[in-house]
Amino acid sequence: MTLTVDAIRECLEGNIPSLVATCAPDGTPNVSYVSQVHYVDGAHVALTYQFFNKTRENVLANPRATLFLVHPTTFARYRLAATYLRTETEGPLFESMKAKLAGIASHTGMSGVFRLLGSDIYRVIGIETVPGPVVPALPPRRSLLASLRAASQRLNACTDLASLLDEALDSLARVFGVDHAMVLMFDATAQRLYTVASRGYESSGVGSEIPLGQGVIGVAARELTPIRISHATTEYGYGRAIRAAAAAAGMADRLETEIPFPGLPESRSQLAVPIVACGRLVGALYVESTEDRRFGYDDEDALVALAAQLGTGIHILQATEGHDEAPAGAAGRLPVEGAPVVVRHYAENDSVFLGEDYLIKGVAGAIFWKLARDYVNEQRVEFTNRELRLDPAIRLPDISDNLEARLVLLQRRLDEREAALRIEKTGRGRFRLCVRRPVKLVEVAPA
Repeated sequence: MTLTVDAIRECLEGNIPSLVATCAPDGTPNVSYVSQVHYVDGAHVALTYQFFNKTRENVLANPRATLFLVHPTTFARYRLAATYLRTETEGPLFESMKAKLAGIASHTGMSGVFRLLGSDIYRVIGIETVPGPVVPALPPRRSLLASLRAASQRLNACTDLASLLDEALDSLARVFGVDHAMVLMFDATAQRLYTVASRGYESSGVGSEIPLGQGVIGVAARELTPIRISHATTEYGYGRAIRAAAAAAGMADRLETEIPFPGLPESRSQLAVPIVACGRLVGALYVESTEDRRFGYDDEDALVALAAQLGTGIHILQATEGHDEAPAGAAGRLPVEGAPVVVRHYAENDSVFLGEDYLIKGVAGAIFWKLARDYVNEQRVEFTNRELRLDPAIRLPDISDNLEARLVLLQRRLDEREAALRIEKTGRGRFRLCVRRPVKLVEVAPA
């Protein structure tokens, strides 16, 4: 039976070093270890190009190579005949290999030495098994295909965005055994991703933001490719990434208004998968673990499929977002009593504070300010998605910005703060502002 690269992907995790043999034009052989053999597809692999060494000199002159791989648990050995095709210095494959190499470098104490210059692409023209003793394979911890089936059935039953997000994260915990996960949505205008749901963290971090291209999540979203790291690496740490981006933008003195990102303090395995619908970036699914090598190629495949279904579900809900013709139920207003809650709005970036407590900013902040203003000026508590979408002050230009996600984010931030103002859904495309204390509005104009 002819083997393909897909069948031996576990050999490409880097648990056991691989060898590459090349030959100079004069026939002189060379054998060296490689930091990473990366799976590309069933017929191609990629090697890291970190510095100009004898291996690279040989393949540029004579593009034939032999790779020797060992399975990390069975110790089965394989010999691959390959032909060098090209070197990529940017793009999805390069970024994926760069992130994984950063984890390997950190794990081996070589962070100052390993630096990816390029991804050398090889076509595999033959794979043969090398005779030798083999240990029986360990059974997998779970069937990922069965887990994906169960998760898909649960996602298919969701009829609104909030339940879709919750079911996705619940499924990751219950059927995939992934205890730390989050979903982020993409803000195309600000070129940032914002956390809209999370599981397994001391603080949910709902509303925290990641710049596009920063860290594992930002790179995966920008390149529209999964990024997986098997060992802890400071290069992709989010506290560092967010603060560096803020400082570069001259915002170091305003970090107190940033919602802390809900990552693990000792994250050793990370996997970020873009959520895409109809070729458009919608957001990202992110999982992590305190275990080394928690996520392998099969986990990556399963989460890519799950993220694809999540993206399709979000797209369908966006496209069918409508307005219930049935009237909303009775308002059932709670008694408004006690000291007034001061809602302070900064027009410069639509940031909103409840008293001295930071709530939210951006589009979600603009939405909340409209609701609070309409309540104070008109005593309104019933609203529809449609009117928000048509309000120019909110700056929500089209459906791609996902109004429903902003409302879910705002609702969860208010619930977490146990605020005197809450949002509750009353029907398809309808919601209510629930007010428990008098409201005082303070508008702060740009300096």
